[in-house]
Amino acid sequence: MPRSRLRRKSDYTPPASTAEGGLPSRAWVAPVMVTLFLLGLLWIVVFYVTQGNLPISPLGNWNLVIGFGFIIAGFVLSTQWR
Repeated sequence: MPRSRLRRKSDYTPPASTAEGGLPSRAWVAPVMVTLFLLGLLWIVVFYVTQGNLPISPLGNWNLVIGFGFIIAGFVLSTQWR
């Protein structure tokens, strides 16, 4: 039975980087993202702590939807951050 030749392993070469991966994110993305996270959290905490005794109380449980909407908007914006 014939023997196969031994192959030498070549040295590791890292893959070529793409041009898109090196782009910096826009300067406003991170501050707006953090602001949306904090605003949504603050909205929900104020709604629970005051037990709905504020001018925003006519919204009822929609305050939770508004607070989580701010948080979700922050997560959506976080996809643009590099």
